[in-house]
Amino acid sequence: MDNRLDFIFRRRSIRRFHDKPVEQDKVTALLEAAMAAPSAANRQPWHFVVITERERLDNLAEVHPYAKMLKEATLCIAVCGEPAVSLSNQTGDRYWVQDCSAAMENMLIAAANLDLGGVWLGVHPVLDREEDIRRQLKLPENIFPLGLAALGYPAEEKKAQTRYTEAKVHYQQYGGANPSCPTD
Repeated sequence: MDNRLDFIFRRRSIRRFHDKPVEQDKVTALLEAAMAAPSAANRQPWHFVVITERERLDNLAEVHPYAKMLKEATLCIAVCGEPAVSLSNQTGDRYWVQDCSAAMENMLIAAANLDLGGVWLGVHPVLDREEDIRRQLKLPENIFPLGLAALGYPAEEKKAQTRYTEAKVHYQQYGGANPSCPTD
């Protein structure tokens, strides 16, 4: 494992949290990291909803089938997109999902480097889940929830790890061998 990349390998899915609130300067740093993500044509179609109230966190845990850890987390940041702002391709498909996914990943990497833990809870493209989250967060019709990040001080420890698998890497075309590794 390359130590220069530890800041990435430290990002692990953390689902257990201490009850210590996340300081506002760290919340701001997470949002700055998220907004530093690349976006198609620099459209930045994202919006973020920061949730810290215990009742709201508990309600989100009830409506999202995989969000029980929000009952322990002290922070949730919903990453949402505004498709109308997003760049579209020739067929009219928009890039807000890719843009907001990059923002989510930046935020989760930043969390690990701020000694926080987090986990990405998918919302889009599950329509009933989108509607439940939309209602909970009072999102306007033009804003779509991509996912929730459950965040806080970790109550579990996971070691940094790489998941590099040579078999998933192809050179020049699918199935192409690494030219620096002779096969004979």
